[in-house]
Amino acid sequence: MGQQADNPAERFGFTTGQVVQEFGWDDDVDEPLRDALEGVIGGELVDEDYDDVIDGVVVWWRKEDGDLTDMLVDVQTALDDGGNVWLLTRKPRREGHVAHDEIMEAASTAGLHATSTFAAGEDWSATRLAASGR
Repeated sequence: MGQQADNPAERFGFTTGQVVQEFGWDDDVDEPLRDALEGVIGGELVDEDYDDVIDGVVVWWRKEDGDLTDMLVDVQTALDDGGNVWLLTRKPRREGHVAHDEIMEAASTAGLHATSTFAAGEDWSATRLAASGR
């Protein structure tokens, strides 16, 4: 009934014209979700090499990808104040799943905290990370 249910990408809170940078793309990402996010912002997601100010970040992360804290610190360097950081992780019982406590610890160390989590596709969960009070 509601459009939000039809398009989960709208739950990310991005708007037309925003620049959203994507990290961790690989052949296992949810391409329909990526397409929907690009539809919401009205353009392509920019890649990891983009070096200007960004409005939001989408990080695809798997357990074997390395140090999550380092990634979360790095993605904030060009993020405009108030920008959204979305961490997409594999759902439980999927290869590459990252436990919630690991996400919370990495986020906290990187100066972020989780504000919401939802199913963002068949294999992925999305967690919104916001800047902790400074």
